Amino acid sequence: MLAQRTLKSLTKAVGVGLHSGQRVELTLRPAAPDTGIVFRRVDLPQPVDIVISALAVTDTRLASTISSGQAKVHTVEHLMSACAGLGIDNLYVDITAEEVPILDGSASSFVFLLQSAGIELQQAPKRFVRVLRTVEVRQGEGAATKWARLSPFEGYKLSFEIDFDHPAVDSTGQRVEFDLGSGSYTRDIARARTFGFTKDVEMMRANGLALGGGLDNAIVMDDYKVLNSEGLRYNDEFVKHKILDAMGDLYLLGKPLLAAYSAFRSGHAMNNLLLRELLAHEDAYEIVSFDDEKRAPQGFATLARAW
Repeated sequence: MLAQRTLKSLTKAVGVGLHSGQRVELTLRPAAPDTGIVFRRVDLPQPVDIVISALAVTDTRLASTISSGQAKVHTVEHLMSACAGLGIDNLYVDITAEEVPILDGSASSFVFLLQSAGIELQQAPKRFVRVLRTVEVRQGEGAATKWARLSPFEGYKLSFEIDFDHPAVDSTGQRVEFDLGSGSYTRDIARARTFGFTKDVEMMRANGLALGGGLDNAIVMDDYKVLNSEGLRYNDEFVKHKILDAMGDLYLLGKPLLAAYSAFRSGHAMNNLLLRELLAHEDAYEIVSFDDEKRAPQGFATLARAW
């Protein structure tokens, strides 16, 4: 049986929210089979659980936000990406503020936290959403076109193309394909950082956003170049971060996908629209598990290697 996964022990981190600038404590705890990933706002007078799902996403401006009633958690995508990359099915995320800490701006710190806690196999079958027919969402026309699609594929691979019309971005790789079956998430994707432009950061801060952002947790560019003294971690770090984000956004479905995802200039909003479009068509997907893990697609059965 290809089994569900949780943590062996709890692990903690402290950081600041990218947009709020607030100090936040994060505690990742094991959860029973079929719990899913549950964010718990433990700072509220009465703690509130927010179970991840495509329909729990209530805001996609600049980040993915999930809600239950008035309780919210912003910027969940990097932690969710790490969970997707490591195949974590069940997890409690206790959080003391309304935004996940940005840490170094990538998913690598979350990967380290999860792996240091240890990953445990559980006595329950891992359930997948297998895409049966192509589903697509599209917006804009001409130069403003952007789209995202899910197509049938017995495995999980993602391809993404960016188009920013910026000298620092244009000089790097514009398109990446990552296949979970043949690539290494921790090596190839997890270290790609979020990025922004100084002109946008100034505007966002004037609106009370990006208050926790800086050169230690983001790639920052002026009109011409990258300002970070150490440069880029990958020669195609920008588009790899978009893959990282997409993996986190798509894992908000609540189960891993068996599908090929492809996108052009997509973002958090379009990724969530794509999940909602999939769920709106019951003939477009099925829920499956594997009694024999040898029959499972490559990349899902083996635990991800440590650093």
